[in-house]
Amino acid sequence: MAMDAATLALVTDELARLLLDAKIDKIFEPTRDEVVLTLRTRTETFRLLLSARSGSARVCLTQDTFENPLTPPGFCMLLRKHLTGGRLIAVSREPGDRIVYFTFKCTNEMGDLVENTLAAELMGRYSNLVLVQGGRIIDALKRVDFTDSDVRQLLPGLAYTLPPKPDRLDFCTVPAADIVAAACQKDLPAAAALARVLTGVGPVVTREAVFRAFAADPRAADVPAGELNAPRRAALTAALAALQREHTAGGTPTAVRLPQGEGEAPKPVEFSFFVPQQYGPAAVLTTYAGYSELLEDYYAAKDRSERLRQKSRELYKAVHNLYDRAVRKQANRREELAQSEKADELRLCGELLQANLWACQKGDRAVTVTDYYTGEEKTIRLDPRLTPNGNAQKYFKDYKKRQTAGKMLQKLLTEGEDEIEYLQTVLYEVEAAPGEQALNEIRAELKSQGYLKYYKQRDKRQKPADFLRYRSSDGFEILVGRNNVQNDKLTLHTARGKDVWFHVQKAPGSHVVVMSRGQDVPDTTREEAAELAVLHSSQKGGARVAVDTTEVKNIWQANGAKPGMVLYTVYTTVIVTPRPGLEEELRQNR
Repeated sequence: MAMDAATLALVTDELARLLLDAKIDKIFEPTRDEVVLTLRTRTETFRLLLSARSGSARVCLTQDTFENPLTPPGFCMLLRKHLTGGRLIAVSREPGDRIVYFTFKCTNEMGDLVENTLAAELMGRYSNLVLVQGGRIIDALKRVDFTDSDVRQLLPGLAYTLPPKPDRLDFCTVPAADIVAAACQKDLPAAAALARVLTGVGPVVTREAVFRAFAADPRAADVPAGELNAPRRAALTAALAALQREHTAGGTPTAVRLPQGEGEAPKPVEFSFFVPQQYGPAAVLTTYAGYSELLEDYYAAKDRSERLRQKSRELYKAVHNLYDRAVRKQANRREELAQSEKADELRLCGELLQANLWACQKGDRAVTVTDYYTGEEKTIRLDPRLTPNGNAQKYFKDYKKRQTAGKMLQKLLTEGEDEIEYLQTVLYEVEAAPGEQALNEIRAELKSQGYLKYYKQRDKRQKPADFLRYRSSDGFEILVGRNNVQNDKLTLHTARGKDVWFHVQKAPGSHVVVMSRGQDVPDTTREEAAELAVLHSSQKGGARVAVDTTEVKNIWQANGAKPGMVLYTVYTTVIVTPRPGLEEELRQNR
């Protein structure tokens, strides 16, 4: 859900209580929609996240760590110029709207003290961050010109104006009785009528008010608001007033999660400033000590996925284009091979012409002869510029070329299949990459294979990531490669003869090795390693997945093979379904 103005008001109060008088130490822009400010008070350091992402716009304190771009974006540089070293002197919000103002006292280039305000506009797809000084816009994270909006522009130098407000009642300031009276003028069910006349709250609040008011008489929720009798109006007024009092008292930060399919974690569906009753006993309700903690937990997984998707989009597109090109080349080669398989027809034409030179002469465009293999007549096309013998020799020459091409195409088809398989593994790696460092390692790998000609490793001091390490229930160490280069290192250089190797069958995935230390590996450990192989593959989330396993001594790599591509002959195949929570359990066993 999107944050409503009522919840944002409580978030603003919490931030003001914790951050006032703090100084800005660092400013980062991890993605194009997010800014992180590091603020220091006399006793603590906080990271303030300001997100203008349409699906998760918010302001809150965060404990999360961010991988920042090596070259700061333009808006980040602008904020550093105007805000670094500034002291936060006010945190306020626009009444009834989803706009928070962070006002800093800063020193400009001339050494004068100035007040700069960073406005966080958290309005769905129109979310934005705007830096304002003296009522004028310095710049905005997302500039809005006259082609984007003829109502409100956000461009450097223009006066900062507020977006138009709907003519509705503010939940935080208007008495509940007045709100219910206005709703009863609408020919809509109570929850929809409240939503139509209110501003500052989302549907979860209006639904909750109706649920609490009519818990003993659920049918009343479907009655048009204008037809509610006096007792029902009084009950609705009391329920709405109770929610207003709870909001005034600071509320209870609460997230709602609903159960999904078997084995899946409950899905976050809602959050608000009260403990909802409308979802019934099936809902999982989680309360938090503060609103920042609520927002960070609610959006954490979604945001991490989105940040990585933004950073990997360009690389994924490049690899996908390489994959598509390899598939097209393979299709063309198969077509050429089909043509080359008709080479015997060319040889036959040459032999028949050689045996019937007397039947044609230079200038003829075709000749009909008897096929001595079948006894049937056969018409052979001729090049009128060549002699009869020249035409025969041309057919023999074309036959030899087709034969040679057929042999080459067989080799190219094999290489093409290997290339397609390799690029499939790289696509999986890009999708599964946990961060910017992993993406850089993939870029370096593609550069070494000649796929990315213009990639330059900008941070040469970056150390390669270690294998993923787990500990089985029986105490055996299990190592998992993060990418193709690591897979090679793990299988061909780190592991030894009796160590046990696992990989999903005929699908991209990581190499998984149980370090046996020369001992026999128990079945429990083998099963856990096989499940990890599925979890670190494109088959993650599947059931009854085939996994090949063998001892490392049975694995080798062909000359010239691409990273991660190995061969093995003596192996067994097991069918496994990963258990929920297994990966975390084995990680904790370390």
